[in-house]
Amino acid sequence: MNPFKDLSREELQDFLKDAALNWLAHDGLWFRAVEERYGMGAALELDRRAWEQFTVIEARRIMKRLKMEPGGGIPALIKALSHRLYAHINQQDIVEVNDTRCIFQMKTCRVQEARARQGLPDFPCRSVGIVEYSDFAKTIDPRIETRCLACPPGSHPAGTWCAWEFTIKL
Repeated sequence: MNPFKDLSREELQDFLKDAALNWLAHDGLWFRAVEERYGMGAALELDRRAWEQFTVIEARRIMKRLKMEPGGGIPALIKALSHRLYAHINQQDIVEVNDTRCIFQMKTCRVQEARARQGLPDFPCRSVGIVEYSDFAKTIDPRIETRCLACPPGSHPAGTWCAWEFTIKL
């Protein structure tokens, strides 16, 4: 029995968004449980360790689904970023695009917004993000270098939670 067989495109997109929200809710609940029990430092350390593996798995699965080979440069990275789970639940943007560089911006962030609703400070995600985005990009193309432009706990421009620069030397 295939429960997706008769679903419309819109219903399939809604299902994918729900699945992404469920993934993020579990990730957030896990993180908060570790944070409450062991503190922010331990939670960040364990989160980084998990992202070292998850981001590579996610990139490889996206590449397989899209029939992409490693080494596709900035165009391949841009395409892969649009297929991440986050892309279905956060507003993100790619700016300043050319063959050797792009800037990725996370305009809305459900993690940060959830913490704000709970009266918690910003999630200091920079160290986790460096692992997440660097390893994701290197999986897509080992030549891609990643640099954090803005991310909590550092400052970030209004309307952008984090920004990442991806460059490649051709």
